This record gives sequence, structure tokens and C-alpha cells, in this order.
Amino acid sequence: MELKTTIFEVDGPTATITLSRPKRRNAWTGRMHTELRHLLQRADSEPEIRTVIITGENDDFCVGADSQALEGHLEKGGYDSGTGSDLANPGYGVAPEFDQNFAFMFGLNVTTIAAVNGAAAGAGLVLACYCDLRFASRHAKLTTAHGPLGLPAEFGLSWLLPRLVGLTRANDLLISSRIITAEETTGWGLFNEILDGPELLPRVRSYASELASRVSPSAQRMTKLQVYLDQHRDVGSSVADSEDLLRAAMLDPDYQEGVQAFTERRAPRWKQD
Repeated sequence: MELKTTIFEVDGPTATITLSRPKRRNAWTGRMHTELRHLLQRADSEPEIRTVIITGENDDFCVGADSQALEGHLEKGGYDSGTGSDLANPGYGVAPEFDQNFAFMFGLNVTTIAAVNGAAAGAGLVLACYCDLRFASRHAKLTTAHGPLGLPAEFGLSWLLPRLVGLTRANDLLISSRIITAEETTGWGLFNEILDGPELLPRVRSYASELASRVSPSAQRMTKLQVYLDQHRDVGSSVADSEDLLRAAMLDPDYQEGVQAFTERRAPRWKQD
């Protein structure tokens, strides 16, 4: 697929997807949605890629739906996603609950990290929230955005945001659609770290590199899936599943290498699947 709204780069076990419509502040379009899903599927199918960083070009992450697209909905008399029949379905088929827009990110093998370098509004904030981990520039502006447009909360954000920051804070952001900075969310649990702008990408890349060196590929995949499946089931099912996974993991080469590295006091040498 020809990339018109994104940039894709791979550095060893880490891929970076950059939302790239700088003249429109990386505003969300059907084309960007299509390219993002294509790139996530590509990354998920390459065993050597373990982590995907998602960020925005220049000083914005993604300011939400493009105003021209919003006007287009009015002209067409209804919502038009702007995506075609070639839309990729990464993460689909893992669990029925994940087979929806953005929720599919829970079914990915790769770990996703949002590097929120600037404004994240509407779909931009949704994308960041669906990532497994989030780091932000302290001055990045955030808003759910939908309220002033007369729209509902988008893409399941009303389910996800309370789980990230608690019901009271989530209700504030969802009902008011007010604008806040990432720094104002300190202590909320929305971001893993809030940094000065120039420190953001180097820190995120360092985190991804540390994951690849310390954590086995199989453990990284299994643990992510456990976390999201457990959001939809009871504790007994979680325990039973973890014991099944434990028995299988002890037959995996990653376990043997992890134990040997631990006893020999050296860095592990993981093999790709």
C-alpha cells in the first residue's frame, strides 16, 4: 500500500508509525485509518517486531477528525468512515470483543506505545488510549472533542477511559469535552510518563529497547493478551487460564533461555519465532 498519511520505520524489534499530515495537524481521515490498520497488520505479522511506537509528525499527535471530513458527513447526510473494502483487520479473530474499530489493538501480538508529542483530540485521543502504554509531552493538549460537535463519545472511549483514569475523571472529560494538558493528568494513571518534548521519543525508544532485551517475546505476547481478556471475565477464569499458559510456557525455549540467563547472570539471548 502506498503511504500518503503515515510514515513507517523499523529499527530492529521496534517499529515506529508516524501520523503524517502536518499541514492539517495530522487530522484523522479514512485514509489515515486505512494506513494505520495496514501498518499494524504488517508489524504484527513480522516476528522480529515486538513493539510499535505511534506518534505524530512535528508538534501534533492527531487533532481528531479533519474538518473537511466533518463537512463531508453533512453533505452526505450521514456518517461515512472514508474506508474502503481493502481495510486490514489486524488483531481480529482473537476474541469477539476485540473485533471492532480500535478495540482490535487489544488482539495484536505487538505491544503498542503512544508517544503523544502534541495535541490529541477526538480520534487522536482514542488512538492513544487504546495503545498499551502511553508517554506524553507535558504540554500536549488533550480533549475528547465530541461534545461541541453534538456527537457521542467515540469508538468505545466511554468504556475505556473510566478504566484508565476512574469514573469521576472520565465523566469530566467525556461530558465536558474540555481541553486539558498532559501535565494536568499527573497522578491519574493516563500516562506512564510525562516528559519535556525533546525527551519524549528517546525515552519511548529506550523503553521499547529495554522490553526487547529483558522480556521474552512469548511472555510479552501472552501477558498483553491476558490483561485484555481479563477485562471481560471473572477471576477464576483468569487463574485457570494463567495456569494453562504456565504449563505451556515451561515447554517453550524462552523459558529455558530465561532460566539459563538468570542462573548465569547474563543478558538473555531471545530467539525470534
